[in-house]
Amino acid sequence: MRLLTLRTAAGTTQAVRQDGDTLTEIDGFADVGALLRSEGWEATAQNAAGATHPLEGADLDAVVPSPGKIICVGHNYRNHIKEMGREVPEFPTLFAKYQESLIGPNDDLALPQESDTVDWESELAVVIGKKGRRISEADAADHIAGYAVLNDVSMRDYQFRTVQWLQGKTWEKSTPFGPALVTKDEFSGGLMTTAVDGEIQQQTPTNDVVFTPEFLVSYISTIITLNPGDVIATGTPGGVGHAQDPKRYLQEGQILVTSIEGLGQLKNRVVKEA
Repeated sequence: MRLLTLRTAAGTTQAVRQDGDTLTEIDGFADVGALLRSEGWEATAQNAAGATHPLEGADLDAVVPSPGKIICVGHNYRNHIKEMGREVPEFPTLFAKYQESLIGPNDDLALPQESDTVDWESELAVVIGKKGRRISEADAADHIAGYAVLNDVSMRDYQFRTVQWLQGKTWEKSTPFGPALVTKDEFSGGLMTTAVDGEIQQQTPTNDVVFTPEFLVSYISTIITLNPGDVIATGTPGGVGHAQDPKRYLQEGQILVTSIEGLGQLKNRVVKEA
């Protein structure tokens, strides 16, 4: 299944299931996160027969607009580790984002007034569907609802002010996320690509990682309980602008496209912050 969060003309949001070019409302659930927190969410979504909307032109919110946790992984793709001059880590490098950083898959991406080093980072996002603590790696797949596309847009000047990265990683309305949650039975990996104005910057298979999604679910759940709707951003591959010579950053008017085969794409126009 493909599950999305639709913004309505009434100014609310609505969880929907994608059936080809049609979106079907899943009655009683304002967004995909609320759906995931309900008992038997898969059957509820499969059996939904609410009002329908065309996919074309739909105003989509972040697929899970208000996750309880967004836990991000740094240095997980070997080609990115190499380009940043780091060693392959023994353990995952973890940092957080907050829900205020999320935007929809087609929303404008605003360049903040305080930074002129805004960089792209395509990522595979894991969305949790079942609560768990100290989940074994063998059982981790049972706790994954599905996958989505995320871009961990980073303000590099703020990121590298200190050895802690959070201040460069969770800027307000900086992280496109969506377009859909694709349930785990329909996704086994694909090519992840970032393009700026049609020029490919990143292109790597999602399985070319140091730490797999299942390992990350197990590792993170050792530290803290994972709840339905929580998000794990699993790291970016090589090709970020900061590692290029000369360095390249997002500029006003550019179009940032982030895609993963089998999951869909984010398409965000770069604008100046109002």
